[in-house]
Amino acid sequence: MTAFTDFNFKLIVVEQLMYTDKTLTPAFRIADVLGVTDTWEHTYRRGLAHQVVPEARGYFESLEIDAGLLATVEKLVMDGGLQVYQECSPIWDGEDELYDVSSLDDLALLPNLRRVVGSEFLGPRLREVLRSRGVAAD
Repeated sequence: MTAFTDFNFKLIVVEQLMYTDKTLTPAFRIADVLGVTDTWEHTYRRGLAHQVVPEARGYFESLEIDAGLLATVEKLVMDGGLQVYQECSPIWDGEDELYDVSSLDDLALLPNLRRVVGSEFLGPRLREVLRSRGVAAD
């Protein structure tokens, strides 16, 4: 199994495989893990607004993704409204750096990646890393 070095980059990959392609199953639902119906209220009462809920972090950090499945990723989308972010942080508005990708060292795990949509969320240095690897950065 493959280990990621950047948790936030891994979440973008999980978004593509679990919530878009639906090939990484079962889909994680924080409500199921916490056993609650109102994740917003639960998160607020625990003082976890604008943070990653520990149960979600633990799940996604330990989630193993087969190299064969990673090889199916051709496109990634970076956007503050991703489902994976809602599962990790039910109270998050996308207006801070909580999910900023700081490293693209994990690009090697995605041999068929051709395009990253929303790359404006990356700094110029990281966009250049994408381009140098032949990945379209829009």
